[in-house]
Amino acid sequence: MRSRHLTLLALVTAGLLWGTTVPLTKVALTGVGPAWLTVLRFALAVVPLAYPARHQLRQAVSARTLVWGALGYGVVIVLQNTGIARTSVSHSALILGATPLLTAVLGVATGRSRIAAPAWVGLAISGLGIGVIASHGGGEATLTGDALVGASALLSAAFLHVQPSLLAGRTVTAVTAVQFAAGAAAALPFAALSEPPSGHLPGTVALLATAALAVGGTLLPFTLFAYGQTRIAPETAASFVNLEPIVGTALGVAAFGDTVTTIQVGGAFAAITGIALTSASLVRGNRHPQPHAEIPAPEQPRIPVPAGGSEPGVSVLDPVDRQVRQQTGTVVRIQIGEGGARLLTGVGGLGRQ
Repeated sequence: MRSRHLTLLALVTAGLLWGTTVPLTKVALTGVGPAWLTVLRFALAVVPLAYPARHQLRQAVSARTLVWGALGYGVVIVLQNTGIARTSVSHSALILGATPLLTAVLGVATGRSRIAAPAWVGLAISGLGIGVIASHGGGEATLTGDALVGASALLSAAFLHVQPSLLAGRTVTAVTAVQFAAGAAAALPFAALSEPPSGHLPGTVALLATAALAVGGTLLPFTLFAYGQTRIAPETAASFVNLEPIVGTALGVAAFGDTVTTIQVGGAFAAITGIALTSASLVRGNRHPQPHAEIPAPEQPRIPVPAGGSEPGVSVLDPVDRQVRQQTGTVVRIQIGEGGARLLTGVGGLGRQ
């Protein structure tokens, strides 16, 4: 019970913290380019995450972990930041709100997930709620910006789909630190080529927003979400991503003076209801373990029994005994008496019946 509650708390907290990323990104982009913001965001988060897990880092490093870290963190956030800079917040929220549904579709298409009807209903309601929030958000959008955010959503869904297999049997913080480093390294060439240094430092507000984005929008939520991914199905974990636009809209009203309509409030309730339906199995504690594959017993070596007689004073089974002793270290004796034959075995010459 405690484990289920911790998983739920970790995913909810991750979703709430991610809600700060779009407002913080908007502020940080006033002084830092999209690619350099990605580099700084993950580079600043690596050290405090990697040091406590330094003894597990070697085990966490693999080709798949590095590649998916570069794609799922570096490339995804570069695309997302670049798209956000070219489209409206409402369109971004609508497109990113499709990520959980895309994750579920990938799970079913690859045969890794079996999604119950209530979960599908929850995903649909949640996506509809996000669509209602976004469609009444206003702002100017461009096709290029929407396409970039859409590409980031698709790649993010693929990352959410494979991440549980990358985390299996490894320390969550160590894997996340390795992937953060790979994400920063992947974004660095984009930053160097597309955003040459301007020669002056960003303003104080932009730097503070970048630092807050690195800690509150990256280090904490991604680590908490990775913890939750190791304990529930990918599509269930992905449903909590839809908390992001709800929080983002609320922050837009509170901090940036955006207006909110009754329809948007209804959309927020619909999104929350959908998340609750999708994660109902986690709250109830239902578990559907994957069946273990049957492992056939290893075939025992066939030891030929010598045909015909034997030399005087040597049992016909002595060659068998020598071969068994060489292969298994076990002594085999067959005792023949009036009551029949008995098999005697022993290890190291100590026989037992």
